[in-house]
Amino acid sequence: MSNTRSVDCRSAQMQYAPQYFLSTAARAKIIGSQEVHVKKGSTISLSCVVNVHASSISWYHGSSIVDFDSARGGISLETEKTEGGTSSRLMLTRATLRDSGNYTCVPTGAISASVQVHVLNGEHPAAMQTSSGVPCPTHQALILLFVSLNSCNVSKLIFFISNLLETMRFLLTTTIAHFLVHLRRLACTPCAGRAKCTSFLLLTLATIGTRLSNLRRGKATTSLAPANPDSAQGSHELR
Repeated sequence: MSNTRSVDCRSAQMQYAPQYFLSTAARAKIIGSQEVHVKKGSTISLSCVVNVHASSISWYHGSSIVDFDSARGGISLETEKTEGGTSSRLMLTRATLRDSGNYTCVPTGAISASVQVHVLNGEHPAAMQTSSGVPCPTHQALILLFVSLNSCNVSKLIFFISNLLETMRFLLTTTIAHFLVHLRRLACTPCAGRAKCTSFLLLTLATIGTRLSNLRRGKATTSLAPANPDSAQGSHELR
């Protein structure tokens, strides 16, 4: 009895086991973005591929089929059979504002695909299409790419600028303090020694100008007093 029940259980499992079926739907696919922006007067280029060998492919503008013999002119269609399916390319030269709208690639026996076309009169959006159908890169994208590729150099530049500013602050602070000390001594010095003090102050001002010039050139001067023996001696005598 136990063996019979075991067989019945296995039979029931096989009977209710789920079954899966793999199928590939025949469908069209738009090459590129689903939103295309073109400038007025340029060429609209739309391409789609079908994963089966479709007997024919038609294009619709809105609900109307694209008429290659219309008075508009400048409309062409290229269809090519490949090993993997069929490709179609619709081209409209001298785009006008009336060419804006929804375009649908409709292959025979396959699911269609659509793309929205915007013909612009002088605007320059990010997705602007060139005559070859390739979007033009924007200035923002180029800047972002440059920064991402040179992030290490940018970090070094920021570090260098911060160090330069700190050096400038230190040199200016110490130089001004040094100048004020000698200016105070000049005010308290008798007339006999003022000539030497005045000469020393002029040299100090020249030193400040030289340091500022060196900072502009990327050089840092660590000396705090002018390199003049007479000035140094005059300062020593004042003390």
